[in-house]
Amino acid sequence: MSYNLLKGKRGIIFGALDENSIAWKTAERVHEEGGSFVLTNAPIALRMGQIKKLAEKTNSEVIPADATNLEDLENLVTKATEILGGKLDFVLHSIGMSVNVRKGNHYTNQNYNFTHKGWDISAGSFHKTMQVLYQKDAMNEWGSIIALTYMASQRVFPDYNDMADNKAYLESIARSFGYFFGRDKKVRVNTISQSPTPTTAGQGVKGFDGFMSYADKMSPLGNATALDCANYTVAMFSDLTKRVTLQNLYNDGGFSNMGVSDAVMEAFVEGN
Repeated sequence: MSYNLLKGKRGIIFGALDENSIAWKTAERVHEEGGSFVLTNAPIALRMGQIKKLAEKTNSEVIPADATNLEDLENLVTKATEILGGKLDFVLHSIGMSVNVRKGNHYTNQNYNFTHKGWDISAGSFHKTMQVLYQKDAMNEWGSIIALTYMASQRVFPDYNDMADNKAYLESIARSFGYFFGRDKKVRVNTISQSPTPTTAGQGVKGFDGFMSYADKMSPLGNATALDCANYTVAMFSDLTKRVTLQNLYNDGGFSNMGVSDAVMEAFVEGN
């Protein structure tokens, strides 16, 4: 159902790889709510993914950009404002990757070149994106910038590896840069901490299926889906949340405030 929450608003969506990705679902929902946008991802991801299909469906254009490269980001923002006809109202940063996880390196045995690369993609790119937007004065007042995170930034999930550190850094960037963006440009910056979601990136984490089942049993409302996150993001892009900034917002069915649930205890007892 559409309420035209984003009618006339325009922005950039980073990270739509395939139909399982949260960025993909968000793009579909933004389009349904009347928003216009450009899609972007790294050139290698564009070759691997199906983003052209999404662009056709949402009547949007694709601009390749390496989010760790300032020159690429400057070109992206310049072209996006030209294509969309003015300053931006929203930006979604949905990027994350750990080379150590992909290579099977344990947290206690990292390749630090991989660690730095993963940090730059997952967290540093968020600062770089906002720095370019800020310096180019590319956001309209009361605009909204959102990055996706996960609760491993706050609590220990052993197999999440160095991505947990990346997400903690990402959340800190949101708060720190969000202060300056709010003070100087009246732009909101927040992170959404999502339930474990079966995206391409999420399924690369060891034991992901088991953890999804555990989180679902722990959460009073069950796991939030990619579509749930897309809907939340639309609300955060809209004028209904104009005074919400510097927040890490949990969209996890209540998981983040649980100690234990009856369902988990029953499964534990049955298993022993």
